[in-house]
Amino acid sequence: MGFGVIKSYIWSFAARFSHLALILSFALAYLFSEFDDLVYFHAAFGVIFGVAIIFRIVWGFVGTKYSKFSDFKFQGLISYFGSFLGKKERFIGHNPASSIAIIMILALGFVCVLSGLVLYGVDKNSGIFAFLYDSYAKFEFTKSIHELSANTLLFVAIIHICGALIDKFIHKNDSVNSMITGYKLTQNDESIRANLAQKIFCFIWILAIIAIFLYIFNKDNFILKSHTLKVDYSAQNAVFAKECGSCHMIYAPFLLPKKSWEIMMANLEDHFGDDASVDEETNKEILNFLRSNSAEQKGNKTAFNILKYAQNDQNIAITQNPYWIKKHRKIDEKIFSKSDIKSKANCAACHKGIENGIISVIEYEKIR
Repeated sequence: MGFGVIKSYIWSFAARFSHLALILSFALAYLFSEFDDLVYFHAAFGVIFGVAIIFRIVWGFVGTKYSKFSDFKFQGLISYFGSFLGKKERFIGHNPASSIAIIMILALGFVCVLSGLVLYGVDKNSGIFAFLYDSYAKFEFTKSIHELSANTLLFVAIIHICGALIDKFIHKNDSVNSMITGYKLTQNDESIRANLAQKIFCFIWILAIIAIFLYIFNKDNFILKSHTLKVDYSAQNAVFAKECGSCHMIYAPFLLPKKSWEIMMANLEDHFGDDASVDEETNKEILNFLRSNSAEQKGNKTAFNILKYAQNDQNIAITQNPYWIKKHRKIDEKIFSKSDIKSKANCAACHKGIENGIISVIEYEKIR
């Protein structure tokens, strides 16, 4: 099909707006994933991407001609690529390559967003899946699914973009321009005409993306809201809080396996160079509390990995746990010598909620 002389309106404003929202939200979500202290922005743009995905999928069934999945061209992919060597065939709507790419992007995007929300729940105790926080072992696999779907989606998107650029600059077609203006040159008038229901849907579609963008950055929103609760160890066990907290910060019991606590409590006379002895009754009460709240008794990510990396290790120093070492490996050793930190064991210097069992709140400026 050669170039026409009639400007046909092929892509509605809602379709073009969503196309832009998909590109920007995914790109920003992927970018922010590289920064630990910007994880909320990663999740926020992931949610916006998810909303754009959902509306585009629905539009694929109820939308205007050329945007519907039923109008996609899935056959003739090989012959379409073969035409690159000669006169390239033109399509009013989506060509076979873009049709397949769009389906893959929507499918991968849906999996990526869903797995991301689950991971945000089990990892950060936040969002609509925060109730899974203490079941990390069962949902650890979502991290692999999230990363695989995100990276595969990025690969497909790059191939899709490269194809669009080849179409524009080598074959001189107007497909890219049409995603900006909505118009293509055709032999006959092929303009779409949205009915009332489609117009209403488009309006809701645009409004939803704008609304979710504004709403999601209020951190108290129900989609990504943190459900982390402070643990009052003084209320749970006053003896533990008093005896252990009188000399140093209160360490959450789930930071060590049960065996490590047993070894520690059995040798308080030499407690990291100090004599921290207590009477037998007090020792027993503290030990029972530590056992009942050790890493084995908690299902969160930190406790899970403390056990996973420790294996049969009976080390009583939290900072010597292989998982602790892995999580802090990128921090310059000089950081721990700063006057306001002084020691690797001073977790509270950077983790402000650690004495209440909260590890996720980190003061990143201190470790730079």
